[in-house]
Amino acid sequence: DGMNVLFILVDDLRPVLGCYGDKLVKSPNIDQLAFQSIVFSNAYAQEAVCAPSRVSFLTGRRPDTTRLYDFYSYWRVHAGNYSTMPQYFKENGYVTLSVGKVFHPGVSSNYSDDYPYSWSIPPFHPSTEKYENDKTCRGKDGKLYANLVCPVDVTEMPSGTLPDIQSTEEAIRLLNVMKTNKQKFFLAVGYHKPHIPLRYPQEFLKLYPLENITLAPDPWVPEKLPSVAYNPWTDIRQRDDVKALNVSFPYGPLPDDFQRQIRQSYYAAVSYLDMQVGLLLNALDDVGLSNSTIVVFTADHGWSLGEHGEWAKYSNFDVATRVPLMFYVPGMTTSSVSQGERVFPYLDPFSHILGLVPQGRSKKVVELVSLFSTLAELAGLQVPPVCPETSFHVALCTEGASIVRYFNVSEEKVKEEKDGCDDTYRCFNEEPVAFSQYPRPADVPQWNSDKPKLKDIRIMGYSMRTIDYRYTVWVQFNPNNFSANFEDVHAGELYMVETDPNQDYNIYNNTSHGCFLKKILG
Repeated sequence: DGMNVLFILVDDLRPVLGCYGDKLVKSPNIDQLAFQSIVFSNAYAQEAVCAPSRVSFLTGRRPDTTRLYDFYSYWRVHAGNYSTMPQYFKENGYVTLSVGKVFHPGVSSNYSDDYPYSWSIPPFHPSTEKYENDKTCRGKDGKLYANLVCPVDVTEMPSGTLPDIQSTEEAIRLLNVMKTNKQKFFLAVGYHKPHIPLRYPQEFLKLYPLENITLAPDPWVPEKLPSVAYNPWTDIRQRDDVKALNVSFPYGPLPDDFQRQIRQSYYAAVSYLDMQVGLLLNALDDVGLSNSTIVVFTADHGWSLGEHGEWAKYSNFDVATRVPLMFYVPGMTTSSVSQGERVFPYLDPFSHILGLVPQGRSKKVVELVSLFSTLAELAGLQVPPVCPETSFHVALCTEGASIVRYFNVSEEKVKEEKDGCDDTYRCFNEEPVAFSQYPRPADVPQWNSDKPKLKDIRIMGYSMRTIDYRYTVWVQFNPNNFSANFEDVHAGELYMVETDPNQDYNIYNNTSHGCFLKKILG
């Protein structure tokens, strides 16, 4: 009677994973999950910042409908009393459980992670979460700092642990309870890393010798990048180790050696995350539920690692909006497993051998706002209806169509051959599109450019990604009535993916783009 759901959500994780072709990262456990899953290579978040992205995919509505572009409002009060994905599962007989960072804590989820609407029991937060930004990083002088780059000795940490370790332990405990009680569950597990500060057990540094770490392929600010599109990474400038570098605002590049250290620590944090995911999936095997549980793995958005001279999310570039997305569905993405056979044996990142390639991979462009309807369909629940054009008064509907239709990859190949068509302009109406957006307070970088509060938003960048291009227009925005004026375009960007995969050469001004704009307005 229906599958369980294990929803693994990671903070700030771009697809630097072996299963996405990254040659450097050690992510054996996530790669093993990918091997049994359908993996989406082109999945995009709707806004590259935590709270708006999470509220968007957990409600199945876009940021213009949740009216959340910052951290400071609760959609049920501020926009409409929308049902959430876990709430829908709960109403359909599931025990719904939240561990770690699933909803963004604070105002944006009513200081309760939307309990009791979304969850059957109060959400679990690790007790050590409160130390995330404290001075716990030991400097060369032996003193403690609040650094960005922060490998630590876990035994020296408060309570001798780290938040993600605590979340894994609690999630495993809950799996055992669910097994004992024979209850159908929707368990969401939200991991903090690789969100900054890059604080992780120091032994993971051994996996990434500094001499193997390169700079970003494009560590400069692109010449034709409109200034409104740039994010000045103010949150990392407030960390003790970055502050000490006295980097000029807003464009001042970080020293090369420090850029390498950030990249090294991001990778180390990803391997530490991989270990947690491995322990969690191994526990799913231990309780004998791998054959009856759908596993979805994704992130709320990406993170720039020096590309375009940027270090953060807060933009419409692929590095900030593109996320890993994979679905393991027993009997669908993988053949059924006989009782007692292990699907996810734990793999040690320190002694692992590369070589697992995903069985199913889709290049279709998809969006996180589709998660709600996709998981409902996979679990055999009725898929919520598509929202009408304005849906503030509709409690249950979704603005993202289910992507289950893309799961059969062999059919997709046949379909692509049939649809083959060279004329972008003629074809792109049928092409799947991902929409993202990002707010700015002004045309040039300010101290609040990365995270403007609603009242300070003056410009909204609406961005559209297809398989061939990324097109963005920055238009006048009125925060009092949430309206965008597409007659008042402040700047634009157009990047052709095939010739410019890193999005460095903006050709907006040498192209006519009436048809692109039509698509965004459509």
